[in-house]
Amino acid sequence: MIELANLTKSFATRRGRKYIARDISAIFPSGRAVGLMGRNGAGKSTLLKIIAGNISPDAGEVLSNGSISFPVGFAGTFHRDLTGMQNTRFIARIYGVDTSELEDFVADFAGLGDHFRMPVRSYSSGMRSRLAFGVSMGIQFDTYLVDEVTSVGDAAFRRKSADVFKDRMSRSGAIVVTHSMGELRNLCDCGAVLEDGRLYFFEDLEEAISQHAKNMASAQ
Repeated sequence: MIELANLTKSFATRRGRKYIARDISAIFPSGRAVGLMGRNGAGKSTLLKIIAGNISPDAGEVLSNGSISFPVGFAGTFHRDLTGMQNTRFIARIYGVDTSELEDFVADFAGLGDHFRMPVRSYSSGMRSRLAFGVSMGIQFDTYLVDEVTSVGDAAFRRKSADVFKDRMSRSGAIVVTHSMGELRNLCDCGAVLEDGRLYFFEDLEEAISQHAKNMASAQ
């Protein structure tokens, strides 16, 4: 379970304060895959980073009774001058998992070939995302934070990603950000909509998708 307690976050812009969260109080339940929706610029990725602890809120706090993954797809996860393998082994040590087992899993899953032994600074954004998804899925977390990663790669890699994700969801929960409604329906069983700094949780995924569609239509 992840609880957002009176969470507030904003940034200064030329047009005034841009609010990502306005005193949000909400609960992401344990063992559920929540599809997080919102228009471009609403702050979905920033909210994931706040939940992960990569960004501090202005006020309020994030409470959890379980382990939370780093935001999968976040390029800042890796040291650019280390190889994919070195980054994998470093993260294994941080989370206290077997380095060789995680290395073998990521090498097989990400399909980077010789690039796995090359510096991450030489990777394309897609390669970094595949590495991040592989490292995260190779570690058992209570909640996975996933940001647009299952759309990376060819059809075969996307199917493999979805299969591994669903296997992890048999034991864990997730918060998933993606612009693909098809992927949300395939991966998630409930939804949340971030709009103007407010977060609305829906037990019914289709209700969340419908509300998101209304918000998008009103912006046009």
